[in-house]
Amino acid sequence: MKKRTVRTIPQTRTPVQELDPTIRARNFEEVNCGYSESEALRESERCLFCPDPKCIEGCPVSINIPQFIQKIGEKNFRGAYDTITATNLLPAVCGRVCPQENQCEGVCTVGENLEPVAIGRLERFVGDLAIKNHWVNKPYIHPSLFKIGIIGSGPSGMACAADMAKAGCDVTVFEAFHQPGGVLRYGIPDFRLPNTVVDAEVEKLKDLGVKFECNTLAGRLFTIEQMIEELGFHAVFIGTGAGYPSMLNIPGDSLNGVLSANELLTRCNLMKAREFPKVDTPLPLGRHVVVVGAGNTAMDALRVSKRLGAETVTCVYRRSKTECPARAEEVHHAEQEGIEFHWLTNPIEVLDDGNGNVRAIRCIRMDLGEPDDSGRRRPVPIQGSEFELETDEVVYAIGTNANPIIGQTSKLTLNKRGYIETDSNLMTSIAGVFAGGDIVTGAATVIEAMGAGRKAARGMKAYLGIRDIGPIPTDGSLFGIALSEHNFTRVRIAE
Repeated sequence: MKKRTVRTIPQTRTPVQELDPTIRARNFEEVNCGYSESEALRESERCLFCPDPKCIEGCPVSINIPQFIQKIGEKNFRGAYDTITATNLLPAVCGRVCPQENQCEGVCTVGENLEPVAIGRLERFVGDLAIKNHWVNKPYIHPSLFKIGIIGSGPSGMACAADMAKAGCDVTVFEAFHQPGGVLRYGIPDFRLPNTVVDAEVEKLKDLGVKFECNTLAGRLFTIEQMIEELGFHAVFIGTGAGYPSMLNIPGDSLNGVLSANELLTRCNLMKAREFPKVDTPLPLGRHVVVVGAGNTAMDALRVSKRLGAETVTCVYRRSKTECPARAEEVHHAEQEGIEFHWLTNPIEVLDDGNGNVRAIRCIRMDLGEPDDSGRRRPVPIQGSEFELETDEVVYAIGTNANPIIGQTSKLTLNKRGYIETDSNLMTSIAGVFAGGDIVTGAATVIEAMGAGRKAARGMKAYLGIRDIGPIPTDGSLFGIALSEHNFTRVRIAE
C-alpha cells in the first residue's frame, strides 16, 4: 500500500447526514444517520496508519484502530468487526455515545494539521453492519465449574459478564430494572442511542450463555455476602453505576415541578412515559422547562423536554460555553433544535406559586475567576445581578452519586464519598467480590466503564485460578506453554 501523508489524504472530514432539526425536535428518531459504505470508505482513506499510533493509547480498551480502519478500506468489514470486538464488546454503542474527541480522536496525528479521522463514526458503521448481518464472535468455550454473579447490566457489567462467559463460567446478571442495559437504556434517549441497538448487544451476551435476572435488586433481596456464602457464587462483580442524583439544596428544592434528570430520562426512556396514556407511566411536563447543568445528561434532558412538547426549554449553567462539559456535538444539536442557553448563570432559589408548585427560578449572573481544583475557572457571583426566569418545571442535571444500597447492606469498604474501594485488580475488601465502573470511579464514559469491567474480569480469573488467554510466550516455551508447566494436566475435584 502506498504510504500516505497529510497532503495526500482527503483534507476534510467526511460529513455525516443528520435529520432536519425542525423535524427531529418533534420525534425520537435517531439524529445521526451514520455513514454509508462509500462515506466510510472515503473516511478510511484519511488514516495515516502511523507506526506509533497514539489513537490506540487514547482508547480506554486499546482497540487496534489503524488495523480496523485498514480493513474497512479493504472492504473486509467482518475483519474490521473482529478487530474491534477483540477488545470492545459494544462497537455500535461506543461509536454513538463515547467522547472520541477527548479520547482516540483527540490524539489522532491527522488532527495536528487537519480534522482528526472520524474514528467513532467508522466504529459505529462497523457495529451497525454487525447487527444487520447478525455477526457474533463466539469462541470455543470450555465449561468450568465456576458460578459468577454480576450486579448491574450496564456497560461495565456487560463487559465483565462477556469475558467470564468466554472463560467457561456460568454467569448470571442481576438487574434492578425490568429490562437489561443499565444506563445505556434508562439514561440515553433513543435519538442518541436507539434501544434496538442495546437489545442487539444484549442478545450477543445471551448467545454466550449469559443469563439475565431482571426486577432483582441486589442488597435488598439478598446481600453480597449471601451471594458468596449461601447462593453459591464463586465470585461477584458489582457494576451498579452511580445513578443517585445530586440536588442543589437551595430554597424551593422540594416544590412540585422540581425533579432530577435521572427521573425524567428514566421515565421517558425506559418506562416509555412519552407514550402516556398508552402506557401507565405518567410524566407531568411543564410548559416552560429549565434544566440546570450542561453535561451530556443535561443535553439529553433539554432535548427530551423539547420533544415532549414544552413551549420553551432553557439551559442554565454557571460557567461559560467554553467550560461546558457536554460533547460539542450535543450542544450543537441542542442549539439547532431551539434550546435557549443562559451561560454564566447560577440558580439561587426556586420560587413558589403559592400552591406548592414552581413559578420561577431566581438566578444570579456569574463571572469567571481563578481556576479551581478541576482546572476550570471558578465561577464568582456578580453582586446585584439577580433575575428571575419564568418556569413551571426545573430539572437538575448537576451530577450523580453512588447508590447507597450496596454499601448499606454489606461490609464493603467505601471511601468518604460512598464509592467502593478496590485494589489494583479491582477486588473489594471482600475476597472474591470485585467492582468497577462509576460505582468505583464516579461518573465516567461508557468505554471507560467497559474497560473497568474487563479489568475486573482479568482479576477475577486470576483469583479463581482460570488461565487467561494472552500473547503466546516467545521465550522458554514450547507450543505456547511455558517449560515449567510441561507434563501438567487439568484435574477436576468432584464436589
